[in-house]
Amino acid sequence: MAGRTRVSRSSMVAVCLLLASLTACGGQSAAGTARDQVQRLLDRRAAAVLHHDPAAFAATGTRAPYPNLQAVPFAAWSYRVTEVRRSGDRATADAVLRYRVTGYDRAPVTAGRTLTLSTTADGKWYVVSDRPARKSGQQLWDQGPVSVVRGHSGIVLGVGQSDGTLHGYADLADHAVPAVSDAWGTDWSRHVVVLVPKSVGGMAALLGSPASNYRGIAAVTTGEAGGTGQAPADRIIVNPDAYGMLGTLGRQVVLTHETTHVATRAHTNPATPLWLSEGYADWVGYRRSGRTPAQAAPELQHAVSEGKVPTALPADRDFGFAGNATHLAQAYEGGWLACRMIAAHWGEGRLDDFYRAVGEHDRRAGAVEDALRTVLGTTLEAFTEQWRAYLRGQLR
Repeated sequence: MAGRTRVSRSSMVAVCLLLASLTACGGQSAAGTARDQVQRLLDRRAAAVLHHDPAAFAATGTRAPYPNLQAVPFAAWSYRVTEVRRSGDRATADAVLRYRVTGYDRAPVTAGRTLTLSTTADGKWYVVSDRPARKSGQQLWDQGPVSVVRGHSGIVLGVGQSDGTLHGYADLADHAVPAVSDAWGTDWSRHVVVLVPKSVGGMAALLGSPASNYRGIAAVTTGEAGGTGQAPADRIIVNPDAYGMLGTLGRQVVLTHETTHVATRAHTNPATPLWLSEGYADWVGYRRSGRTPAQAAPELQHAVSEGKVPTALPADRDFGFAGNATHLAQAYEGGWLACRMIAAHWGEGRLDDFYRAVGEHDRRAGAVEDALRTVLGTTLEAFTEQWRAYLRGQLR
């Protein structure tokens, strides 16, 4: 036919043969085939976790980490393979693990995983190892067998801890959740997931950071921030080394502080300065404790007594865990006293309204200033001077 080029059948066959090493003519690539096979393998592995079927899990390859995670009540567990790199009868797969703990997670936790695989004589894949992806933190079951303790308001997952110790954390959570609801309100999940690794090293591994960043830090909260109301999978991660050095009141204050982060997560975003998010969490933690400012803010009290009253509210950089411990303590204390001043001068309800108003912005610039004006009827300059005077009055 005019205007068209005729291609012979033999030429088509030659082209197909030439590309066969990369793409089956009219079919899938070799890499695509391997990826599909690995995906099906991991689908079976995930189903075995959800159905509590150790034999089915073992049929997919190594039994690790099934014995470590079998006590955890999962509502969902799945892998999505993102890349497969094959070399002969071996392969490395990158995958995204998604899971939910029954009754606690609104949406999945996501974690990067790297799996090493091999093939049997008949060409079937099986898993040799399953480990955290590069730059991803460990999951608790990567560190050993997980024990599970449930309270009225939370679930505690621990490695290398006695049941009595884990029950102690559950009791703290049972006191923290209603205390937070009393201050903040009930528009949150009203339950928590607490992870208790064996040591500060285990805590750091869960967070994918050096242990030196968390020495002296009793606990942190992880989660997805944003104003959607769907912050799905907060975790309170405990440093048992530092926690063990606290007294009864200190332990409760810390867990109530971290639980406050869970409650306020949906209203916390990049517009929220750390002096407000950390100060508010401390305000809730100390709210019914009876502690005076001098007792709860000793580092700032010492500075004020020497005439070194801060000239500005704490900056985000002042809250770095790896920085000077005294400056870090003063930052937390300063944020707490700012929130305590708002509650005392404008009322607790206005403090909550102020926090939410800041979180309604999508960026830092102007967020605090706007909320100060619309909720508290003041300016940043006037508020800062009032806070400095409050420090002098409360900490002399």
